[in-house]
Amino acid sequence: MPEDSYDTESSRVYERFKEIFGGRKRAPGRRRRRGRDDGASVPFGKGRDPKGIDDVMNSLTTQLGWESPLAQSELIVKWAQIAGESTAAHSEPIGIEAGVLTVRCDSTAWATQLRLMRVDIMNRISVSFPDAGIESIRFQGPNVPSFKRGPRSVQGRGVRDTYG
Repeated sequence: MPEDSYDTESSRVYERFKEIFGGRKRAPGRRRRRGRDDGASVPFGKGRDPKGIDDVMNSLTTQLGWESPLAQSELIVKWAQIAGESTAAHSEPIGIEAGVLTVRCDSTAWATQLRLMRVDIMNRISVSFPDAGIESIRFQGPNVPSFKRGPRSVQGRGVRDTYG
């Protein structure tokens, strides 16, 4: 690199700050060596053993805080094992929001049956997927519009004839 490229104002400010805050001035174009940790450069030192991909992925998900979302998605994928094959044929998990698992059923009869099985299903979920953070389950019947809940609901008696 040419010597005059280091004569810009920004490079002079950078070099001055390095001198003030403890950095030492080094010649341009030379690399700085990293400090060595004890055992870091020893071939059979501590922490140098290769790790399996499972260990690496587990530590990565722990560092990034992905345990709960991964456990929740795994729960949705393995719904047939949790609820049973015949029950899973008539129900499907829709999603998880604020610790509540929402399950849509084919009919109101299946929704009622699953409400009766709620304790057993919750026990299976808490044993198999403790990191999912499921606190309760809500079973819905088939898609039928409801006037009781929603963004445009009004308190009171509901839809009535106003012409008399």
